[in-house]
Amino acid sequence: MQFQSITGQKNLKEQLVQMVQHNRLSHALLFLGKEGSGALQLALAFAQYVVCDKVNGRQQKTAEPSLFGEPEPQTPSLKPQMDACGECAACKKATELIHPDIHFSYPVIPRKSGDKPISTDYIKEWREFISSSPYGNVYDWLQFIGAENKQGNITAHECNDIIRKLNLKSFESEYKILIMWMPEFLGKEGNKLLKLIEEPPPNTLFVLVAENEDLILPTILSRTQLVKVPVLSNQEVEAALELKEGVNVEKARQVAAVSEGNFREALQLLQHADDDWEAMLREWLNAVLRTGPVAQVKWIDEMAKLGREKQKQFLKYFIHLLEQAIRVRAIGASANDLRSTDHDFALRLNKIASIEQQEAIITELDKATYYIERNANGKMLFHALSIRLYHIINNKSLILVN
Repeated sequence: MQFQSITGQKNLKEQLVQMVQHNRLSHALLFLGKEGSGALQLALAFAQYVVCDKVNGRQQKTAEPSLFGEPEPQTPSLKPQMDACGECAACKKATELIHPDIHFSYPVIPRKSGDKPISTDYIKEWREFISSSPYGNVYDWLQFIGAENKQGNITAHECNDIIRKLNLKSFESEYKILIMWMPEFLGKEGNKLLKLIEEPPPNTLFVLVAENEDLILPTILSRTQLVKVPVLSNQEVEAALELKEGVNVEKARQVAAVSEGNFREALQLLQHADDDWEAMLREWLNAVLRTGPVAQVKWIDEMAKLGREKQKQFLKYFIHLLEQAIRVRAIGASANDLRSTDHDFALRLNKIASIEQQEAIITELDKATYYIERNANGKMLFHALSIRLYHIINNKSLILVN
């Protein structure tokens, strides 16, 4: 993967290149970025840049005069290489995730009872996953390998395998690189790696890719150099949707606004672009506030059939509209700043709920999204959520929230 193929992050890409060019590499880096920011993609591109033959000068040949009248060879440019070439043997192997000196570690599950799995057992699935879902999160990965309700882990056996691999001599590149994705899944057994991280073999790089530094072992966290990966701007997401996905300007703007810098979320929303979330939300609010329990049960039954991903997208759309409603009320955002339909719905939401009530609803929707990700029963969840919305809006009460 090359830097140029990654959405946004222009300043960080330049910073990473400068670290290599000026030999300021720490032996242990932590790429810390929220879901959908492209932290894993940056780590993959960084590893490819480090092993690229052209970057390391292994493809440059000394210019010699021609004996037979051919054009004189060009002297290699002294301008720094700002990206991996993508053409040398090392780049091609890195792109396909088969470079012998780039190793991977990620959460896995036992295939059967008693198994002691390591990442290498799932390398074929890993390559397919990165190819098909480059911005996928850990939930996507675990579902991809059939985890269902099983908890993924980076085990003690995985740590032993990492120690073994990194103590071997490099095969082709000057560097050996370990990319560990989601070190949050590394328990106390991760302390096995401390000595290796503190005193690594020569030219060994650890690249950890994480979303939540609070869940990483403090002993490991303290031994890494932090590389913060910022959230993408709406403009970066919008431009990427237009250029890479062929989305029209209006739809790209709408999806970028709802996804809030999460490119994975943007791609998920794009898959469900034909779903009429606005009509579903209008029907739900009418059922909660006017038509009563029979209409609520009918709506909840339909929502429960959609599956977890669509349920999450619907709740995120509702949160987006509530945030727009608060924005309209607080700073007077006009229809020119928002989509016309969003502006109209925001005005309607402002008529039925105060800012405090809207914030309370957002809190409930965030909780519901969290529970959906953890396999909550859809019918029970939306029944409870409907009751809470009724009490927050109709009874003007925040008792259930507090």
